[in-house]
Amino acid sequence: MAATDSFSVRYQDLLDGSYDCVDRIVLNGYCPLLCSPGGFRTWWRDVYGSDDHLDEAHVMRWAGRFARRVRAMAKQGKIPILEKVSEEHMHEVAEQHRPSEANQKGLFCITIHRAPNSVWGVKSTASGSPHLERKSPPVWVNHFAFHFQDPDWGHVTFKICPHPPFSVQVILNGHEYVARQALRQGIPFTKEGNCFTGTTQLADLDQVAETLRSASAVGPLQEVCERWFFSAVLCYLLPVAQQQMLDMRYTWSVYQLEYSRNLLFSKGRIMEEVFQSVIDRTRRVLDVGTVRTLFGRKKRPKFRRGHKAPRFEVVVERPTYDLIVFKVHCRLLTLKIYTKGDRVLRIEGTVHNAKKEFAKRYGLDHFPEISEAMRSLVERFLGVLHSVEASWVSDETLERLPEPAQVGAAKVAGLDLNRWRMRAVMMAVLSLSSEVRGFRAEHLAARVGEILGTSYTSRQAAYDLKKLRGKQLIEKVEGTRRYLAPADGLRTIMAVVLLREKVIKPILAGTVLRRRGRPPQNRDPLDRHYQVIRDEIEQILRELNIAA
Repeated sequence: MAATDSFSVRYQDLLDGSYDCVDRIVLNGYCPLLCSPGGFRTWWRDVYGSDDHLDEAHVMRWAGRFARRVRAMAKQGKIPILEKVSEEHMHEVAEQHRPSEANQKGLFCITIHRAPNSVWGVKSTASGSPHLERKSPPVWVNHFAFHFQDPDWGHVTFKICPHPPFSVQVILNGHEYVARQALRQGIPFTKEGNCFTGTTQLADLDQVAETLRSASAVGPLQEVCERWFFSAVLCYLLPVAQQQMLDMRYTWSVYQLEYSRNLLFSKGRIMEEVFQSVIDRTRRVLDVGTVRTLFGRKKRPKFRRGHKAPRFEVVVERPTYDLIVFKVHCRLLTLKIYTKGDRVLRIEGTVHNAKKEFAKRYGLDHFPEISEAMRSLVERFLGVLHSVEASWVSDETLERLPEPAQVGAAKVAGLDLNRWRMRAVMMAVLSLSSEVRGFRAEHLAARVGEILGTSYTSRQAAYDLKKLRGKQLIEKVEGTRRYLAPADGLRTIMAVVLLREKVIKPILAGTVLRRRGRPPQNRDPLDRHYQVIRDEIEQILRELNIAA
């Protein structure tokens, strides 16, 4: 696949190719009948015949009965049970017990951890009848994670809470699904960890990955959930025959989703240089607080053409070289850039709660729409990086910035770049440009207030935003109160800010404040460039006979 975003196009001569893939998928499962007080009471009557046993003690017994049955099954089948495993590391811990043979399938490990959950509680009213309500705040209870080896998806995890309403989460990996489908189609590839690092048929591999981004992915997702859940997880609460008699049906929805664009560079050293330049040029502009580095091997392995052919097989191992993570948070979205494998640069977008981010369109049938939205967000973020990295401004644009402009029927003032407030607004727009869903006037007001160190209200921000709209430097998202900066506008703003703050001001400051004596031996390379420019300006002024 040839990526069409401006960032990838700029470096396409350094790439062997690229591919997109849906990575980590987390689905929520719930029984609609058990999620309302009336539905749960109806289900309880179907199980017990009446409300006589509907009390807190009998509700709590479901969790105890589930735990005893699971432990008895694990002991009989010699399945390891790992207790008090943190939720963040349960997948890694379970991987140590994963079968070595890819064709083997079934349950291979169970982990237990404590986490808060909203469960049903029963209180007695004055008349003695039971009253159902969710416990608030959520209580800490045991969660059981069943780890399966699936023939289509590899490592699949079902995390269930044994307390009513018996909610469940399913954790899947898109890269493992694509790898197994590629092996069935005879597509050779190399895979390191959770990343494809090489293939002679990249277009075919990307075509397989595309099936996980299209509407055809809903069927396999529904199938893998129902393949294991009812017969190998829920059966420890209710036997399969009783599930069918009670018509226990679960609805599946998207909770979290990761979408990644992977750029395969020809050499790891070149990838490292490009990535470091992106960090250096955009970190301050996008207001990234920290860049995390996980240390390992000092140098990346070199890939030399014509020496040793790469192995075309599935290889699962941990990377040992340095891993640098460039991360930007946008409320319920996270955008990351980091190196993966010896020569892969991954740009990844994650939605942490699809229900809150996509309103009512978070069901499993909306999975293709969510993945497409995440693809758009990743491309938008790459466009922001390219616009910030490759800035420019034409003479015509620079001349017209101070002139008045028209926004609808209103006439607004131009942009006075000599005012510190206007420059602070442009700097704030740059730092907010990574908000891929757009920013509002109050967000700009808070950021400008931090830069100026004085009070700056949302009304002032709305007025300054209208001036930027008059110059087409930003645009309003239709039907919302959010604003986005287009690629050309970002490049213009970046060029104006850089030209004044990073070029003109340092040169003028060095010209006015002359230091006598020898310069320091270990001068910063940037200071040397500034000095060369000052010397050249003095020569030009002398040639024009205006040098003082």
